Amino acid sequence: MRLAMIGLGRMGANIARRLMRGGHEIVAFDRDAAAIATLASEGATGAISLEEVVANLGAPRIFWVMLPAGVATQSTVDELMELAEPGDIIIDGGNSFYKDDIKRGATAREKQLHYVDVGTSGGVWGLDRGYCMMIGGDRETVDLLDPIFDTLSPGYGAIPCTPGRNTPGDRAEHGYIHAGPTGAGHFVKMVHNGIEYGLMQAYAEGFDILKSKSSERLAPEERFDINLTDVAEVWRRGSVISSWLLDLCAIGLVKDPMLEQFTGQVSDSGEGQWTIDAAMEEAVPAYVLSAALFARYRSRVDHTFGDKLLSAMRFGFGGHVEMPQ
Repeated sequence: MRLAMIGLGRMGANIARRLMRGGHEIVAFDRDAAAIATLASEGATGAISLEEVVANLGAPRIFWVMLPAGVATQSTVDELMELAEPGDIIIDGGNSFYKDDIKRGATAREKQLHYVDVGTSGGVWGLDRGYCMMIGGDRETVDLLDPIFDTLSPGYGAIPCTPGRNTPGDRAEHGYIHAGPTGAGHFVKMVHNGIEYGLMQAYAEGFDILKSKSSERLAPEERFDINLTDVAEVWRRGSVISSWLLDLCAIGLVKDPMLEQFTGQVSDSGEGQWTIDAAMEEAVPAYVLSAALFARYRSRVDHTFGDKLLSAMRFGFGGHVEMPQ
């Protein structure tokens, strides 16, 4: 299929590359001319304006927007809705607030356009590993776009089928789902990120407890000087708490055992707060996710070793920033 990738940051550029590897044609646009030139040198068709993007696509045009949530995405979607023609498709693959998607979807329908929200997880690793995608939109449009999502998805990989699940060839087992109508994709991704914060916080606090076992506050015979890099490595292998996030803990600790290169100030994309807001609207307790979010806020004032490890995990994930060299 032929589509535009609008926003060529770490995620957008790699999504475009994976699609090109799968035989799709990409029209690449970004405010950074160098980013356009890089993708063009790899086989994409470069465009220096949204008008040129439109001119390089055939009906129905497919616009994949991969920009930061908020003003950048909203202004771009607004402009595309003015340039697009009935039947064209706008995809938001960033981390937008799902209620914004619902509003944009309604506006798109008024203009006889299709709007699809794709919660995308995978960071810089997705180029080779594939992307986990949670998709919202009308079924007919999502089905039309299926070749794109299938190319981007991880596929079966080495993960065994869930015992008792007998749905051969279904999307979930390939790493993507049609979660529901407009907004549902980003809603599921929002909760995904809320859970991610909780898991990361649990690892960070656990390693902080291990590190502090050598504290002078403890009796000498109760002090242990525990090798955290070895603990992270052994837990990766056969432990019930092994995970990709633990892999990132191990990477961070190997690169910087004392985590001196990391600020300890842990950012968030807003999705943690939105998850807690949703829990409150639904009257659902969310003790762990709330505590993890508040810990991120606290880290911006006074941070601990655990906060530094959280910072290292986010650097290692690479969806937003890179691990220091």
